[in-house]
Amino acid sequence: MSSIESGQHDCAAAAEASLRDARVLVLGAGIMGAGIAQVAAQAGHRVALFDARDGAAQQAHAQLRATFETLVAKGRLAADKAQAALARIEAVQRLEQAADCGLVIEAIIERLDIKREVLAQLEALVDARCVLASNTSSLSITALARDMKHPERLVGMHFFNPVPLMKLVEVVSGLRTDASVAARVFDLAQAWGKTAVHARSTPGFIVNRIARPYYAETLALLQEQAATPQVLDACLRGAGFRMGPCELMDLIGHDTNFAVTQAVYEANFYDRRYQPSLVQRELVDGGMLGRKSGRGFYDHAAGGTLPQAQADAADLLAPAPAARVVVAGSGALAERIARTLQAAGVEHGLDPQAGWCGLRVDQASLRLSDGRAATELGAEVAVFDLPLRDEPGLALAWAPSADASASWCEQAPRWLHLLGWQPLRLRDVPGLAVARSIAMLVNEACDAVHQGVCSEQGADAAMKLGVNYPAGPFEWLARWSALGAPGICDLLDALDRHYRGERYRVSPALRERAWRAARAAACTAC
Repeated sequence: MSSIESGQHDCAAAAEASLRDARVLVLGAGIMGAGIAQVAAQAGHRVALFDARDGAAQQAHAQLRATFETLVAKGRLAADKAQAALARIEAVQRLEQAADCGLVIEAIIERLDIKREVLAQLEALVDARCVLASNTSSLSITALARDMKHPERLVGMHFFNPVPLMKLVEVVSGLRTDASVAARVFDLAQAWGKTAVHARSTPGFIVNRIARPYYAETLALLQEQAATPQVLDACLRGAGFRMGPCELMDLIGHDTNFAVTQAVYEANFYDRRYQPSLVQRELVDGGMLGRKSGRGFYDHAAGGTLPQAQADAADLLAPAPAARVVVAGSGALAERIARTLQAAGVEHGLDPQAGWCGLRVDQASLRLSDGRAATELGAEVAVFDLPLRDEPGLALAWAPSADASASWCEQAPRWLHLLGWQPLRLRDVPGLAVARSIAMLVNEACDAVHQGVCSEQGADAAMKLGVNYPAGPFEWLARWSALGAPGICDLLDALDRHYRGERYRVSPALRERAWRAARAAACTAC
């Protein structure tokens, strides 16, 4: 048998074998590597933990002992299971001590040259049937595999921090990754209690790509001085996100967040959709990195609760009586507004054919944002943000036209409060905060699926489990009855007309959905 035939035979055998009983070698004993070792050991694997820095693996093993003791003390793990899992983890001083492993997961520094060097060392050490996995969060699996003898056995296995708690694993395939190898790693991640999603090796994979607008839109609003970090964070929390973009960037670290954005931007040949922010670069240049440095958007040095945005007390008063109040538009939001007015004893009419959703109060209007600024829509106009949750007291952005009277600027937030929201005023920017952010997240997810990066189900699972979004982008698309695909396209087109750049171009896949939805609606009307 030739060497080529032998290699093919070894890879075929590797494709057939399960990894569920394999000995696992984890390279890198930092937070991620130790977490991966813990999960693998708790799943029953013998684990070798190695780090090139002297004593690092032993330190990680000692920390894992403390972790298991804590889990036992809190009643989260039985003492015998904790002891057994710790016993399965061995801190090794030489890679040769793990030459018999069936799976290697490297979790070392995010540098292409160093990872390639380590992969070459591993190929000279382990059996040809051993699967090699990289925990890289941003580097191309195809590029990592370039100089390997068996590039088909390299796959991305991207965990999220903290590994024992976060459920998502992105299983990333490069151009030469064997599909059966990816399938085995997918199966293994599921056996470890994780939710695995397949991804193609493109910049940012799924999560780090689709998540970019969540930060980028808020940073763009800050650059326009549309609102403070406190106000923008409150608006996004009101939409169901656990943390607002500014407090989340402070937690991640602006150096890390900026570096990921810059890497995705450069890897996409400087596509304006991923352009980094001058606001964030200034924070990085000034050493204001967030919690790790004590200061970012917020002052973390003193600890305690971060400052919260509150509506102005005058905005929470009852609106002045109006001669005529009309609920404009149709659908769930219009129905909610009508119900709330009825419960409050406000007489009102209905105009389901208005072409927009909101309230007409005498000669003024309070309209759901469609991506156009209030000033573009008229004088006595105010726009309000997309309310994603039907709960009282949630923060909701609004903005008046630059030509609105002082009276309407005073009354508009009072009507919003009567309808059950905590109104927070922004400058009159197109799309406000939530509407433009969600639209861009949906658009990016549609593009990722269109380009074969992942499936719709994979995108939804990745964003909910990887970054704790309240819903997946395709779930938002299905639920967004106020707009749907046609409305999101219109909103993005309005942003594109306003800013005149590539940033808000609509994904071909989203545009196609809008066409089909419009045709279906026309057929229903007929």
